[in-house]
Amino acid sequence: MKHRKSVIKLNRTSSHRKAMFRNMVTSLFKHSSIKTTEAKAKGLRKIADKMITLAKRGDLHARRQALSFIREKEVVHTLFNEVSEKYDSRQGGYTRITKLGPRKGDVAPMVQIELISD
Repeated sequence: MKHRKSVIKLNRTSSHRKAMFRNMVTSLFKHSSIKTTEAKAKGLRKIADKMITLAKRGDLHARRQALSFIREKEVVHTLFNEVSEKYDSRQGGYTRITKLGPRKGDVAPMVQIELISD
């Protein structure tokens, strides 16, 4: 049973997992679309939606919270100025996961996660 288990561990330590998701969310907002495995994309979706919700709030505290996770000022600047305006009328579901098929080397299910453009 998967009761009360909210973190996808991905067979990594907590510091490695946090660093990996930091890099992935930065790349997602920088390029608006990345290719990764299905399990990583499902974990990334939760974090990316939280960052967009912070950007929609738009105050100084939300910006500092985003900067503590993302660590690239240019990406946070575009997130708060452009992405928040794009999703201003949307209540949630800012990302889309599209299945691409298995990876050639280890047959891991690959997906493309992208920001939804209205």
